[in-house]
Amino acid sequence: MNEDRNTFDVVIVGGGPAGLNASLVLGRARKHVLVIDDQKPRNWVTRETHGFLTRDGVSPQEFRRIAKEEIAAYPSVHFASDTVMEITGQHGEFVLRTVEGKQYNANKVLFAVGKRDLPLNITGLSEVYGKSAFVCPYCDGWELRNRQLVIITSANHALHMAKLISGWTSQFTLCIQDDNSIEAEQKQEILRHGVQVYEAPIQSIRSVEGMVSAVELSDGTWIPCTGIFFQPKLQTGSDLPKVIGCEMTETGTIVVDAQGRTSVPGVFSAGDAASELYQAITAASLGALTAASINNELNVEAWDFN
Repeated sequence: MNEDRNTFDVVIVGGGPAGLNASLVLGRARKHVLVIDDQKPRNWVTRETHGFLTRDGVSPQEFRRIAKEEIAAYPSVHFASDTVMEITGQHGEFVLRTVEGKQYNANKVLFAVGKRDLPLNITGLSEVYGKSAFVCPYCDGWELRNRQLVIITSANHALHMAKLISGWTSQFTLCIQDDNSIEAEQKQEILRHGVQVYEAPIQSIRSVEGMVSAVELSDGTWIPCTGIFFQPKLQTGSDLPKVIGCEMTETGTIVVDAQGRTSVPGVFSAGDAASELYQAITAASLGALTAASINNELNVEAWDFN
């Protein structure tokens, strides 16, 4: 274990569920770890985190507070509220520089930077996001069960979303918001189940104190509703993985193998940055699994060196 306060076995970039759980596993494995996080998580627009056993309904802020309190039992794990702006070097000799002018050395790097939402181009959506409009039915579908919902989706995902949402409510309408048209056969199937489909652009979302009341379309149609699910456009929470050469998918997800390794030796990724499942418990699980892989590599390297 390296005792240099600026040199770490692993630097974790990102302090959400994936990064925190990874730091817990590595701390328990007696590795010298630094978690660098900019304190701007995507899920802070939401009031509660759901689907996470023992933490169902906790706020994202409280989730992090509890996690850090537990991780504090392992003194080899450190935290820095900062933003990594540059990574140079190579496996075993990475150098990370931050906005605050700090420099850290790392044997390995773990990107747990998540994804971030691109600007919402629908008037009124930002006012209801996290209050009565959500992106994940597994996270928030229970709270909107049996309500009258509007599902904002693309033509290619319309049938999938209709089938998915039907498990929580039968009272929903689809609003298609892209330049494509639903295939005729799929549209007929949706209509056969009593679901209305609108393809006119959304003019605005009406709400009071964050609670949606209606969706107004450009053709003058008003769709009353008490909740919304929509598909956001996302990008990786940091440009650094791409900058240092990590292979990326067309949708901006970091490509990793089963152990969380990226295409750059010594660089790993976990959580939403390297997955499209987008649940806190899944991100935490991937963080734990990747941390175990990192720890195993560190142990093997130390064993072979001695």
